[in-house]
Amino acid sequence: MAMDINMTFEKGNRLEFTLKGSSVQFSNLVRRYCIGQVPVFAIDRVTFYENSAAIFDEYLAHRIGQVPILSESGKASDEVTFTPEAEGPSTVYSRELKSTDSKIKSALDDIPLLKLLEGQNLRLEAKARRGIGREHAKFQPGLIAYDVLAPNEFKFKVESFMQLDPRDMLSRTADLIIGSCEEMEGKLSEIKPAKGGKE
Repeated sequence: MAMDINMTFEKGNRLEFTLKGSSVQFSNLVRRYCIGQVPVFAIDRVTFYENSAAIFDEYLAHRIGQVPILSESGKASDEVTFTPEAEGPSTVYSRELKSTDSKIKSALDDIPLLKLLEGQNLRLEAKARRGIGREHAKFQPGLIAYDVLAPNEFKFKVESFMQLDPRDMLSRTADLIIGSCEEMEGKLSEIKPAKGGKE
């Protein structure tokens, strides 16, 4: 049975579609690959040179690590450095995370990171790298779920965390599944027949 996809909703970072001619096993494969195997950037290491704010370094590093980082398709750096500097009184937003790669930057500009009072300063270096959701939740590109409408028919809901366009998420998921199948096919062709088996 041939698969048929019908887009039923698409706006911003969300989309919905129905998939006919599939199975529970394949639908779950798509879901698991999408949230666990699609690589995106996330800030992974933070080095503080100055932080006189009331917030602890570890807590601030965790908050910075949750900022969604744009992960455009195509060849890009494997590691990107962000170097924000700020002094109070001010509120430090995600847009102040200045990147060494213009394509790899904060996906949202107005996420408040901390508030600096008069005389307080912040100077740090943050490293972002590619990772996958199986490694850590901060590398998940979004959420995807499905409902069974009928035998071989499913309704998918996809919500991006803003690192990728939701269509791009699905496209990369399909590429990864195809790549894994091709790799398995290649490995199988290298296996010699068992002794006494068919040549």
